[in-house]
Amino acid sequence: MDENPTKTNQSAHLALDIGGTLIKMVYLSSDDNCSPDSQVKVSQEESNEISDGLMKCHTGKGTLHFLKFETSKIDDCLEFISSNQLCSHGDLPDKKQPSAHDRKLIKATGGGAFKFADLFMERLGITLDKVDEMDCLVAGANSLLKANNQEAFTYMNGHKEYLQIDHNDMYPYLLVNIGSGVSMIKVEGDEKFERVSGTSVGGGTFWGLGKLLTNCKSFDELLKLSHVGNNRVIDMLVGDIYGGLDYSKIGLSSTTIASSFGKAISENKELEDYKPEDMARSLLRMISNNIGQISYLNALRFGLKRIFFGGFFIRGHEFTMDTISVAVDFWSKGEAKAMFLRHEGFLGALGAYTSYQKEGSGESMSHQLVEQLSNGVQCTGENQRLLPAEIKSQGK
Repeated sequence: MDENPTKTNQSAHLALDIGGTLIKMVYLSSDDNCSPDSQVKVSQEESNEISDGLMKCHTGKGTLHFLKFETSKIDDCLEFISSNQLCSHGDLPDKKQPSAHDRKLIKATGGGAFKFADLFMERLGITLDKVDEMDCLVAGANSLLKANNQEAFTYMNGHKEYLQIDHNDMYPYLLVNIGSGVSMIKVEGDEKFERVSGTSVGGGTFWGLGKLLTNCKSFDELLKLSHVGNNRVIDMLVGDIYGGLDYSKIGLSSTTIASSFGKAISENKELEDYKPEDMARSLLRMISNNIGQISYLNALRFGLKRIFFGGFFIRGHEFTMDTISVAVDFWSKGEAKAMFLRHEGFLGALGAYTSYQKEGSGESMSHQLVEQLSNGVQCTGENQRLLPAEIKSQGK
């Protein structure tokens, strides 16, 4: 394999974040090739797999697309790249090895950039130019916080409030990225950061245990199921222990969870006796509570006042955000607030996208991204939390 960039066509319009659960993609297409009203070429089956990850931002320089795929179905991602001609040489005949002239270099981050490097070369003639995962997460978060004045917001008790971030007083902060697992990063500047903690109990835990406990086939299905569940059927509350009373001496209300899934040990019931939606709700609350608590304790450890949460675990889900917010508020005694990001799941992919500027590939990609997100560009998609301007639904 020839890794020499001088012999490779570099694509400054496509970047990937290949995680253990999801592949996140950001790419820029020219408006010469697609009108502002055109749709990305996606089959009905692919649309179902991409779910709410299909989004576009139209700018004067082109169209910025945000997509996600399940990593377990990486063939869908490869087919999308090929069918949309994101490879400059187009489709290669089956089993044909691309020549050095055919090869294309794209930025990629996440563990999958290493795991699937050979697959991208064999199938598409693409060389994955690997960018450090933590570098990309921080670069993506910093760029977004500087570019978009409606990027960060709080959510608690059903109330969403956007925050104006002072760019001159943005650092330091704690970035909590919730993917399959959780990384907690102390950010002190554009390229000054340290991963200070993390936990293996994250999105992969929710999906994995949820799959075992319910018949759900996807993360989104499990999340939707949790929305109609009642965790109090399974969780042991303080009131269950104290006869319906608060434990006011130490500030615990009767509705505080004393033990997640705790009622299951005191009831003569089998797994099939519990409703899947109640188990999903309890599981989501257990994981969200713990992430919120661990995040605040790390912020306290380093004297950090700001905590930003990102990653596709959240997905703009109100119950998830509210649970994290309540945990941070409880443990900080109201002194700290959880803050969420509209582009939460694309931090790594966006960071990889902006990293092209370090290779001298034309106009600064970081500047281009800031320009795109700051100018009130027309955006289309399904999920408002991921885009900076007005969003219109795409039919499927």
